[in-house]
Amino acid sequence: MKNHVQPGNSLTLPAPAGGVASGDGALIGSIFGIAAKAAAAGELVAFCVTDVWTLPKAAGAVTVGAKLYWDATNKVVTTTASGNTLIGAATEAALSGDAAATVRLNGVSV
Repeated sequence: MKNHVQPGNSLTLPAPAGGVASGDGALIGSIFGIAAKAAAAGELVAFCVTDVWTLPKAAGAVTVGAKLYWDATNKVVTTTASGNTLIGAATEAALSGDAAATVRLNGVSV
């Protein structure tokens, strides 16, 4: 196919303000991904935009299949939609006191 550009599981994008460490979640415009390596702000880095990841979470329980949102201020996933960006759905339950949640990324945030 002449119009195919690349596979879409990972995208090379500029790191957001503040940069990223390997494994950090980041929102670049409407694209959410997990940084493949550390990068300074503006440096091009590969971001994985699909698959299932363990990410830090806000307080509160998470049920399997719950929509998860990215709180860009606190750099955590949350079940709170207001002011946050949808990034995927929980693939495992997490208790309120758990530090992390497991999320299947959507590939693009809406």
